[in-house]
Amino acid sequence: MPKKVLETMLAKDNFTKWLGIVVDEYKEGYCKLHYTIREEMLNGHSIVHGGIVFSGADSAFAFACNSHGRVSVALDVHISFIDAALPGDVLTVEAKEVHTGHKISFYDVTTKNQNGKIVAMFKGTAYRTSKSVC
Repeated sequence: MPKKVLETMLAKDNFTKWLGIVVDEYKEGYCKLHYTIREEMLNGHSIVHGGIVFSGADSAFAFACNSHGRVSVALDVHISFIDAALPGDVLTVEAKEVHTGHKISFYDVTTKNQNGKIVAMFKGTAYRTSKSVC
């Protein structure tokens, strides 16, 4: 089931494609992906724009919370930016399910650079609908 869910979501997700995201591992309640920081992803300080880091974490969160096959949407998310990322950095994002209930699920998402340094910590709460992803 998770593989079909991921394929269905990726087929419709143009923003994730634009980010250049590659999903490395995927199973129920878990997603690990990576992407490379490009020049057009930088802010006025020549470091990665926070929205890019947020978006990578949000994608991993979305894939993980929908992995059970039920359409799940964000209720609440929080991100803490720990360190900057630069052009050429490869960011790896790992979303781990903390708890899944009937209607609500919780996830911890960590973004690291190619040296293993933490770039951001993201926490997400998702609402689980009764609708099927695929």
